[in-house]
Amino acid sequence: MPAQPSNFKRFVEVGRVVLLKSGPQEGQIAVIAEIIDHNRAIIDGPTTGVPRQAFPYRHMTLTPFVLSSLPRGAGTGVIRKHLEKDGTVEKWQKSSWAQKREAIAKRRSLNDFQRFCVMVEKKQRRDQVRKALAKASA
Repeated sequence: MPAQPSNFKRFVEVGRVVLLKSGPQEGQIAVIAEIIDHNRAIIDGPTTGVPRQAFPYRHMTLTPFVLSSLPRGAGTGVIRKHLEKDGTVEKWQKSSWAQKREAIAKRRSLNDFQRFCVMVEKKQRRDQVRKALAKASA
């Protein structure tokens, strides 16, 4: 029986952009500069404020972005040049994933009164939509 092609596209590789899930830089993105072993990689985020460090795979999430021409063991300056040339940070900020994370963080930071105001505005919008739909169908 022939092997079926895999749908999996995100591999741990040099140049892969990752989202950090824990630690002081949680929520920041970085680039895999070198693979240490099956548990850790050296990451660096010169434009996002993530210092060069060894980081475990279980505390990072692989994103769809890759710096394809990044050499193994690239220094901070080389990574910075590649990030700026490809516009990777801007691509990340425009992605739906990053925008959802930002919206969730914004919602979590609301106080009680602000949540109440959001609820009232949603009610008003829902009422306007309902009236416009009734008017259009009549």
